[in-house]
Amino acid sequence: MGAPRRVGVYPGTFDPITNGHFDIIQRAARLVDHLIIGVARNDGKGPLFTTAERVELVAGELAALTKQGISVEVRPFDNLLMKFAEECGAQVIVRGLRAVSDFEYEFQMAGMNARLNPQIDTIFLMASDRHQFISSRFVKEIGRLGGDISQFVSRRVAGELATRFAAA
Repeated sequence: MGAPRRVGVYPGTFDPITNGHFDIIQRAARLVDHLIIGVARNDGKGPLFTTAERVELVAGELAALTKQGISVEVRPFDNLLMKFAEECGAQVIVRGLRAVSDFEYEFQMAGMNARLNPQIDTIFLMASDRHQFISSRFVKEIGRLGGDISQFVSRRVAGELATRFAAA
């Protein structure tokens, strides 16, 4: 029998998915045999896109990776992250860090998750230097005000944002 399959979960709101998220996904996929991108419902954040729309946007971005034979999938979740990771059979939770300001919150979250289930580790991937400043919140604000977001999100996501803002 072969080695057990290593499963990772990369959770987030992905409202919308940015080039920074996609960079973390590509890098995380090299560390595990199967990567599940967990799209958090997170109504408290007042997302621009519904959970189903965000799942569809993320799935659209993953299509290029699956064509390359990379094992990734997207799933929505609305429960405790650790419960979701357990349901997925994950051994690791992947978190991206953009700046030092992200670290304190993520460090506390990793500590709490380790208490909930010490069998599932949290790994941190630093954002690439060209993506450190990208956040979904900034992308939405720039797009809402008519700015050029083409360097921060894919053409497809930029189109979805433009459509959403035109309808508002």
